[in-house]
Amino acid sequence: MRRSYPRLTLRPMLLFNDNLLPTVALPLPNRGLAFGDGFFETLIFTAGRLRLAPDHLARMQQAATALYLTLPAALATAEALETTLARLAQANALPAARLRLQLWRAGGGRYAPPTDAADWLATAEPFVADESPIATADFALETHSIYSPLSFCKGPQAWLYVRAAHERQRRGLDEIILCNAAGHVAEAGAAAIFWMKNDALFTPALESGCVAGVRRAQVLRVAQAAGAECREGLFLKEQLLDADAAFVSNAAAIRQITQLGQSHFSQTEIPDFLARGFAK
Repeated sequence: MRRSYPRLTLRPMLLFNDNLLPTVALPLPNRGLAFGDGFFETLIFTAGRLRLAPDHLARMQQAATALYLTLPAALATAEALETTLARLAQANALPAARLRLQLWRAGGGRYAPPTDAADWLATAEPFVADESPIATADFALETHSIYSPLSFCKGPQAWLYVRAAHERQRRGLDEIILCNAAGHVAEAGAAAIFWMKNDALFTPALESGCVAGVRRAQVLRVAQAAGAECREGLFLKEQLLDADAAFVSNAAAIRQITQLGQSHFSQTEIPDFLARGFAK
């Protein structure tokens, strides 16, 4: 008679200040918890490489400068960032991993920063790309994007995206589109937004309050390399609704929008030059 044995589940490994650990107790006081004094990155590790590492590093450097933080040596170059996070993916036996890297100011104190040193924590989970079309999207009714000196990075305004995600769930939408208080289109709930009109590529400028997405930067590079006309600016809802095609992009995927509110887009595929560019 064959015996059955309980399946062993390995506890996921974490990286805390460059130490691989099965669990961690974060010391208090914690300025990330108390003041949101930090930022985070969501990164994809696949095929043995950290996707868009230079773009992630550039945004991290900009965020660290804006918050008066010093990046730890293990994260301070694209090569170091990739090597450090590859250790985490490999320790969790994940050939394709979605990584979250959280940084916050070390030490205690009140509002006045006691140091520019940062503590950090990285976690990993399996990554499966979802590039399926977005069938139902609409504009947010309850939350607006807000431009600030930190709106380009992830973390300091995370409450805004939590509110938007709550509204998206409550309304049964696949995606939600945020505008700023002046009515200019800014971004999707967790992605940059692009649209095509007469073969030109449009995307909101950072002044709209959108995050400076790493895939957003890559889409613009690929489009410009293909000779496409690219326009960044402050655009109204009507300009998006009048588009030929629309899609969202983030570090994980590019997804086509087929319907926004009551409007259907005539083109239902991402532009050829983008498909060719990302296939390389």
